Amino acid sequence: MKAPSRSNGKSKPSAGKVIARVVWMSVKLLIIPVLCIAALIVGLAIGFSVLGDKPMSEVFDMKTWKHMYDLVFAEGA
Repeated sequence: MKAPSRSNGKSKPSAGKVIARVVWMSVKLLIIPVLCIAALIVGLAIGFSVLGDKPMSEVFDMKTWKHMYDLVFAEGA
């Protein structure tokens, strides 16, 4: 006689659960870098416009950051 096979309660997860798990892990891994970049952008905008009394639109202008770079790394005379 053959003994009936018993399942130990572990069945293969469905494709939907696997996809949901992958998406959740991706969100967990990406949330900190995304929040850090958002905080950087908000901090730059507030600091440049409130403390610097400049228009907020200049924060995102590449010429502004090139000028800042040139000021910081200029050779002393």
